[in-house]
Amino acid sequence: MVRMVYDAVEKNGSVKRDLRFIGQITAAAVSIMNNIAEGWAAQSNAEFIRFLTYSRRSCAEVQNCGYVALDQKYMDEEGFQEIYAQALRTTQIIDGLLRYLRSKRFKRSPRSQRS
Repeated sequence: MVRMVYDAVEKNGSVKRDLRFIGQITAAAVSIMNNIAEGWAAQSNAEFIRFLTYSRRSCAEVQNCGYVALDQKYMDEEGFQEIYAQALRTTQIIDGLLRYLRSKRFKRSPRSQRS
């Protein structure tokens, strides 16, 4: 998704004047990946869940920025649909991972059980 967002920004010359918007949409896209990595590195399901929810919010932010880009003619309909759909797929993947982690939340892992 990061590449899609950067490519969309690069395609349209008029968006380059709106540095605040460029910063917002690119930061949101990068934040998705960064939060997944940071949560994974925490090596705790609770922390991973917390950071996955941040990633999920960033997906929504990318989608919302897509609407702004479309309204401001920074992006065409095709580019918007591509980015929106990718953000939706990413959200669905994150949701599946969240469901899995939450189902394991109160179960003891084999490493934590003492013999």
